[in-house]
Formats: sequence, structure tokens, C-alpha cells
Amino acid sequence: MTHKTDDHWRTELTPEQYKVLREHGTEMRGSSPLNKEKRDGTFRCAGCGKPLFDAATKFESGTGWPSFWAPLPGAVEIETDRSYGMSRTEVHCADCGGHLGHVFADGPAPTGERYCMNGVALKFDSKDDG
Repeated sequence: MTHKTDDHWRTELTPEQYKVLREHGTEMRGSSPLNKEKRDGTFRCAGCGKPLFDAATKFESGTGWPSFWAPLPGAVEIETDRSYGMSRTEVHCADCGGHLGHVFADGPAPTGERYCMNGVALKFDSKDDG
């Protein structure tokens, strides 16, 4: 796992990225341009660059956040989030521990899962760019 000080993270991330990735925040619904991203490519962690999701697993969930039905193998870790008086499954980058979003059991086949991610926690690399 990538270990950096809070000061280091603050210099590398925008204030909004820091709030989401390091303080477990949530971006405003519908605010991410990645909601409309339809190209082939890879979604990476905005904190450390780890590949997290193949664009082929992205789907339109109607929630206002980029959603995927499966992460890449070994890309994420999950833990129970009991904030806000409820129990949810929080998703973190497996390398830097950055908060990405939550996973829910209401996604499409083949997994039935919806990885609801904060777009500000992601960077997109198009296959067309490389």
C-alpha cells in the first residue's frame, strides 16, 4: 500500500479529490464528466494511478455517479461503512487506500453489483490515446 503523509496528499490532490479520497467525502451527484464517458479504456485511481475498472464494465445506473459491475482483479478492497446511521460497503483503492465510493447489490448481470464511484476519485485513460 502507498503510504504518504496528509501534507503530501494535499499537495498532490485537488481539494475536492482530497475530500473524497482521503476524508471519505462524496462529490455532488451528476457533477462528474466521467458519467458520460463511453470510450474504451481504463478508469484509474486519481490518487495513485492504479487501474481500477475496465470501461467495458461501466453502465448507466441513473444514480448520477459513474457505475461499474466489477473492478479489475485485486484493484479494490472493501470494508463496512456504518456512518450516517446505516450499513454500506465502502470501496477503497487496494494500493493507496483512497476512498472511491460504495458497492451495492442492485447492479446488472453478470455480477449483480453496482460499484458506485466518485468520478473525482477516478482518472480515465482512453485506449484511443495510447
